[in-house]
Amino acid sequence: MSDFRQRALDYHAKPTPGKIRVELSKPAESVDDLALAYSPGVAEPCREIAEDPNAAYTYTGKGNMVAVISNGTAILGLGNLGPLASKPVMEGKALLFKRFAGLDSIDIEVKHRTTEEFINTVANIADTFGGINLEDIKAPECFEIEQELIKRCKIPVFHDDQHGTAIVTAAGMLNALEIQGKEIGDAKIVCMGAGAAAVACMELLIKCGAQRERIYMLDRKGVIHTRRDDLTPHKMLFANNTDKRTLEDVMDGADIFVGVSGPDLLPPEALELMAPNPVVFACSNPDPEIKPEVALATRSDLIMATGRSDYPNQVNNVLCFPFIFRGALDVRATAINDEMKVAAVEALRSVSKEPVPESVLKASNVDSLTFGKDYIIPKPMDPRLCSRIARAVAQAAIDSGVARLEVMPDYQ
Repeated sequence: MSDFRQRALDYHAKPTPGKIRVELSKPAESVDDLALAYSPGVAEPCREIAEDPNAAYTYTGKGNMVAVISNGTAILGLGNLGPLASKPVMEGKALLFKRFAGLDSIDIEVKHRTTEEFINTVANIADTFGGINLEDIKAPECFEIEQELIKRCKIPVFHDDQHGTAIVTAAGMLNALEIQGKEIGDAKIVCMGAGAAAVACMELLIKCGAQRERIYMLDRKGVIHTRRDDLTPHKMLFANNTDKRTLEDVMDGADIFVGVSGPDLLPPEALELMAPNPVVFACSNPDPEIKPEVALATRSDLIMATGRSDYPNQVNNVLCFPFIFRGALDVRATAINDEMKVAAVEALRSVSKEPVPESVLKASNVDSLTFGKDYIIPKPMDPRLCSRIARAVAQAAIDSGVARLEVMPDYQ
């Protein structure tokens, strides 16, 4: 057993099993405290909520509570291990919500026989929470699940594997293109992978100015093109009218490569075919589509990002999802819409271009960080992220009409 594996197991097991717990927010030391907390005092807020459901935000923790819900069909890097095996990941997500955005969170793992059963289960418990973070649900079911829950729930529903990945990717990509002297609208894009994250990344890049007809998406069978008859509805959105069939075909002259597929799938020979000053996001975890050492030895003119923390430019969902929910819940948004996602992209981009606090340098174990090829997106420990992204998301919710409170919180 490796040292790291044992450390990871010990971290989760000792001194108390798991990573989250419930703590009281009110005193419960006296008979009077208990009379207020439960019977008979609890009857008063019950009556208020029965009269006005919005009173739940005043008298309960609903407005600061996110449910992290999974069926365990696409556990990060591990595949379909089932609901219970996903619990450590969901507890980890709850830990991140609390650590980075001060949001209370509880994990819920759902067993079900059909997609409809899962949707009904989540919809039936949704009113308990201020927001729902869907996690580690495989494609294509995840698309139907999220879309149906958005229709049925009156609170934000957000599949982080899709949209969190997309937001961080878009922010880093736009900054990388700026450094490389390129425009997103002119860029030829190759996307290796056609699952939930890939589709969401490409759709958000389109909302940020990319041209759909200049995107070439590949799955296990090669280029997704209009003459294939085996495409799901979400793959059909990216079916290109092209005679190109292989990775090498589409990489010729490409400006951008985005990998959300598997390890070592981008050979150096294909990287050599890209246009001058390319951008490569090799985000397969834990092993990228091409190792940074290999990529940089092949192309010294590229900007490289991965999903790993031990290389520069980590594409990490924790850079956005806690703060998006913070902003959405603070104005009681009914949804997280495209306007809020783009606002998060722009806020995340802007933080990268500002002087980096000393605390971030120390936490990152580096002497300096300056906007450039090795620093296109902020570090996860940056204390500016919460206020900047939450404020931008809250304002976008108000401006786009999905906020039920139109008073901006006082973000510090």
